Amino acid sequence: MDPLTLLADWLNTAPLRSSSRIEYEREVTRWLTWCATQQPPLNPYAVSLQDIAAWAGTYLTDQLDGRPFDGPAALAYVTEHHRAAALTHDRRITALTQYYEAAKDRGAIRLTPDLTLLRSGADRDATPPRRLTPMERAVFLTCIGMWGPDRARHYRRDRLIAYLLLEGLRPAEVARVDIRHLYELPDDTYEVRAPDYEYENVGKKHVLEPLTAAALREYLPHRIRPDDGVHTVLTVQGGRPIDPGYPNMIIRQMAATHPLLAQRTPPVTADTLAHTGFWDTPQT
Repeated sequence: MDPLTLLADWLNTAPLRSSSRIEYEREVTRWLTWCATQQPPLNPYAVSLQDIAAWAGTYLTDQLDGRPFDGPAALAYVTEHHRAAALTHDRRITALTQYYEAAKDRGAIRLTPDLTLLRSGADRDATPPRRLTPMERAVFLTCIGMWGPDRARHYRRDRLIAYLLLEGLRPAEVARVDIRHLYELPDDTYEVRAPDYEYENVGKKHVLEPLTAAALREYLPHRIRPDDGVHTVLTVQGGRPIDPGYPNMIIRQMAATHPLLAQRTPPVTADTLAHTGFWDTPQT
């Protein structure tokens, strides 16, 4: 399907607010026009992260104050000194994320480009995290279920992170969950203790919900072998613990895959999930 035809088909059928539909049409049309004017022209269905970064950087020339748009440091500078421009940039990246999700759904591409590194991470709203509504939570659970090998190499780890947040663990606690404080129970679930920030003491006990327990059982055989002295359940390449900021990054990326969550204000963050929980009324 022609890229512009696909754009029109998607916007005519997607459950978007009118303001989002207008914004998405404007930004994606700009992107497709930019691709067509390059020498040689770029195929929008076969572009790289660098191509998208080059396009996005054309809108940040004034805000970069002479710096090249060449990585996270440049985005951090824009976020610190030109927050409004950073928010606009993130909305632009969200528009492309949604467009390529639609392209994948319609068979135009096999894999969606991972645009996580092009997000500034600036919060659209400085107010405390607002819990997801029951409908939003149901949509996000769908996003977790759809997060598979076509999304990320270590998708099992990402799913487990999302479920642990819904258990009420805070993002930093999720990053530090210790396998020595993980206990399998007779009913095939697990008990986990929230890790202390500075010491090896443990805090609140969490008996995992069935979805989290299932995600944990699926993840453990694929856990990257930890380095000596590393006891975190969640590990990255080289056997190191995950970065404390990773849970928020992956939750933002998951939320960006669905139009009902992509433009939520305040945005869906790791803290949002931790405040939401699995149930409307926390169980005693």
